[in-house]
Amino acid sequence: MIKTYKFELYHSKKNKFLNEQTKIAGNIYNHCIAMKYRYYKMYDVSLNKFKLQKHITKLKKLNKYSFWNKVGSQAIQDITDRIEKGYQAFFNNCKKKTKTRKVSPPSFKKARSYSSFTLKQAGYKILPVNQIKIGKRIYKYHKSREIEGEIKCVTVKKDKVGDWYVLFVCEVKNNPELTSMTGKTAGFDFGCTTFLAKHDGEKIQSPLFFKRNKKNIGKANKLLSKKVKGSNNHGKAKLHLARVHKKVSNQRRNFHFKLAKELCETYDIMLFETLDIQSMKKKHGKKINDLGFSDFMRILENKSLEYGKTIHRIDRWFASSKLCNHCGYKNIELTERMRAWTCPRCNVKHDRDENAAKNIMNKGIEEIEMLEEISLNKEFPVGTSTGRRESVRLDVSQAALAIT
Repeated sequence: MIKTYKFELYHSKKNKFLNEQTKIAGNIYNHCIAMKYRYYKMYDVSLNKFKLQKHITKLKKLNKYSFWNKVGSQAIQDITDRIEKGYQAFFNNCKKKTKTRKVSPPSFKKARSYSSFTLKQAGYKILPVNQIKIGKRIYKYHKSREIEGEIKCVTVKKDKVGDWYVLFVCEVKNNPELTSMTGKTAGFDFGCTTFLAKHDGEKIQSPLFFKRNKKNIGKANKLLSKKVKGSNNHGKAKLHLARVHKKVSNQRRNFHFKLAKELCETYDIMLFETLDIQSMKKKHGKKINDLGFSDFMRILENKSLEYGKTIHRIDRWFASSKLCNHCGYKNIELTERMRAWTCPRCNVKHDRDENAAKNIMNKGIEEIEMLEEISLNKEFPVGTSTGRRESVRLDVSQAALAIT
């Protein structure tokens, strides 16, 4: 399992050298983008990362580009890797021809806005206590916990406020057997009125941190608009606005982490519906960004790997809200504004979100049982007599039907 540890660097005068390195990395990035464009216009072929790396190595020997040597060779390789990944994502998106989400090719950036560089095998050294050597200089960081596993790469990153962070990407051996299993399964439905609705009727509300801090953000934006661009006061006002946004982001992230941990400690199997976030943003705008469904699911998936729990997603086109969970009747006339409806076939009154969570629960259990059946048939072909197959199927059905 891959795990990332993020620590903030001490505020020091030495951090100006990191600023210099990121600006040089930004210059190299823009040069590589220009080379890609030029090569494609001349030969109608995309320049790969290996040729870019050879080209930069030659330029570093010239006096004009000698300052590029301040950035490690590993960091330059990572720059070309980022450009390659960006173009691969763009070409894959062109092949799919999706209308909901468009991926643009990598473009030029301001050198001062380039905010990170990555060192893979060399260019850094971990020192005792809370120190790291990057290049020829030693930096201290706030070590809040011990680093576990084997360090694969180190990333140095600056945020909008100007704080520097060091990120250790480590390969950790996962021991899910050490975590306690509860035998509980739950279905969840995301919503705009409620953040999460469980199949048992419990609803988890989101604090909506952006909405709560809207006045402070508005005041900060107003102060920034009054300042003269390029002046010192404009820089201070811009920094103040970045701090307000950072506070909102940290509050939301803290809420997501606490909720993800609580769910992983309570349930063994969690069932969700796949969401089309881009189309939801078109309809509901800022609220979807404030709720942060994608970020929460990313955090929950990482936590589930750590705890050894299972997350299963059903198809986005499954009509979870329109189906009656009692008789299976499909209400075609149901609109988004209708928060409750009564089934005309069985006369059962449904809360929209709770009904959707129950349908997600039933559908998810059905799909899990089907997948387990397929895997069992592959492991024990038809015609083999074994008591283990029956016992495994019994364990799977008991775990899936543990509805609490």
